[in-house]
Amino acid sequence: MPAVHHKLLLEDALQDSPQTRSLLSVFEEDAGMLTDYTNQLLQSMQRVFGAQSEMGLATEQLSQRLLEYEKKNFALGKGDEEVINTLQNFAKSVGELNSLHSELANQMADSMVFPLIQFREKDLTEISTLKEIFGIATDEHEAAMVKYSRLPKKKENEKLKADLVKEVAYTRRKQHQASLQYYCALNALQYRKRVAMLEPMLGYTHAQISFFKKGIELVSKKMDTFLASVSNMTQSIQAQLDSEAEAMRMAQRELLSVEDTIYMPDKDIEPVNRTLIQKAGYLNIRNKTGLVTTAWDRLYFFTQGGNLMCQPRGAVAGGMILDLDNSSVMAVECEDRRYCFQITSPSGKTSMILQAESKREYEEWICTVNNISRQIYLTDNPEAVAIRMNQSAIQAVTPITSFEKRQEGSPNPDRAKPGAVHAASGASQKTGAAPEPEDLIAPGTPIQFDIMLPASEFQDQNRAGGRRTNPFGETDDDCSAESDDSLLQQVFAVRFLGSMAVRCGDNQEVIYEAMRQVLAARAIHNIFRTTESHLMVTSSSLRLIDPQTQVTRISFQLGEVCQFAAHQENGRLMGFVVEGRDWSDGDEEGEPSFSAFVFESNTEGEKICYTINLAKEITEAKKDPEALAELMKNMPLTNDGKFLLLEPETGDTNDGAGQEDLESEA
Repeated sequence: MPAVHHKLLLEDALQDSPQTRSLLSVFEEDAGMLTDYTNQLLQSMQRVFGAQSEMGLATEQLSQRLLEYEKKNFALGKGDEEVINTLQNFAKSVGELNSLHSELANQMADSMVFPLIQFREKDLTEISTLKEIFGIATDEHEAAMVKYSRLPKKKENEKLKADLVKEVAYTRRKQHQASLQYYCALNALQYRKRVAMLEPMLGYTHAQISFFKKGIELVSKKMDTFLASVSNMTQSIQAQLDSEAEAMRMAQRELLSVEDTIYMPDKDIEPVNRTLIQKAGYLNIRNKTGLVTTAWDRLYFFTQGGNLMCQPRGAVAGGMILDLDNSSVMAVECEDRRYCFQITSPSGKTSMILQAESKREYEEWICTVNNISRQIYLTDNPEAVAIRMNQSAIQAVTPITSFEKRQEGSPNPDRAKPGAVHAASGASQKTGAAPEPEDLIAPGTPIQFDIMLPASEFQDQNRAGGRRTNPFGETDDDCSAESDDSLLQQVFAVRFLGSMAVRCGDNQEVIYEAMRQVLAARAIHNIFRTTESHLMVTSSSLRLIDPQTQVTRISFQLGEVCQFAAHQENGRLMGFVVEGRDWSDGDEEGEPSFSAFVFESNTEGEKICYTINLAKEITEAKKDPEALAELMKNMPLTNDGKFLLLEPETGDTNDGAGQEDLESEA
């Protein structure tokens, strides 16, 4: 007798995925059909048992019912061919034995009707009861997950969080136990239904042989071998059932012997895998229910190729909701919920906000979407490509917390010299080829993600008082510089993204490459928070000022700024290159060194670049009074003599109100 190949895997009970639910619905449909068929078969047997005068008709109907088993087309009926053949043989025998005696009633009640009633009342009723318990446990777990998903991140709610975690673990364990018992009962039913179909007919036939003495020779000669094979078949099925039941009991005991942490959300022990190109699991998705109202739904999401798929519970298959190729993903703060992230399509027209169950799931989903957006899955060996890209990216961008300079030598030290840079630039211009990233930035150059002001400098600035006036009317040497700066003072709200050492300062490509590496490093290291500062552009310097304390974080002389540019596609990104001197080699003049700084502004980066360019023109014009006068004559000024910064897209300066709005706030 072949073994049953269709069964519910107990290992999938805890995950409770839509695929498992879909397979479970097949088993439930099969059990429902079996219940209906069992009731019909039992009614036929009771008619045989209770209607002695109509025994012939009842037996004919029973024969028909036995033949209908083949026509039921059970979804899990693979391997029932021998049972079908056996039932067909039984139906033929029943058709021949159309003449029964009343003395058969007692034996038929014991050997035919009772086993089927016992099967219906014990096995099928148990399936129905376990189904109700499983449904109740599932509803309780869903309710607990809804409460836990709404848990805010405030620390004062730790007791509430602990209570909700215990509630989620309790309901999840309860659902796990109920599902394991339900799955075991459904798996065992595939064996018991075969025994339940064969055993009553075996008893019925034995009763017929015992009481029909006239045809005992004929009947026994024809059916002895057949009945022996049926007995062996039932014994074989029973042995398989016992073996499978023992295996399921062992598996159930092993699955329930794990620690309680597997039932608790946000208790992941395994490290985050950042090289995934496929991911599946439950996420909460934010949906708009009105103009200002939203709702969160817990759905099953999985990736398939370059698509993000969603499969509601009970659905046979999932549907695509977003194409992840060239999409962007980032962590977001949303409605005081934890572990939220947003996926945006390349066009920016479609976006969705999702919430993960734990920090590990949250980081793995972000990394997986990021890997898929790079179309790694289209390569021959996507897993190896993802691992290699992640390792190279981590080596290439290492976050640091200070302005420490890299002591290791670059692969080609000559590239750091101005002469070598110009020579390389000339060669690239002659050949018409764009500079390689290694020519612009040395591989493995560290990146600084924040500007830390030393405590001594902070105290010195507080003592100096910054812009404080002298109460005794005395002036210091800085007054002349301040009067020069009064020609141009413009403040922009910016966020510092990162800075790094570069190899040259005469090419805008180095700024674009620095932007790319800084943004890639922030994505790899999950650094999404930035601090807003004020970038003050004057006619002599650039200063980054803390908006709360008005302390200068860092400043550069305008002559040190050798290159500046805005991003070609994202207009809010801008950066500049500052030239310094490196005296580590003992040279009196020092070797030139270059550093790139990358910012994100609230306005267009072109406006900042325009202001820096104007400041450089003013600096050059100061050397020649006539040139300065010509510049001030050509440029519009405010009433107090400052340069008026115009919007790049408009040249109308006649409106007085507009001039006041565009005037520098410094």
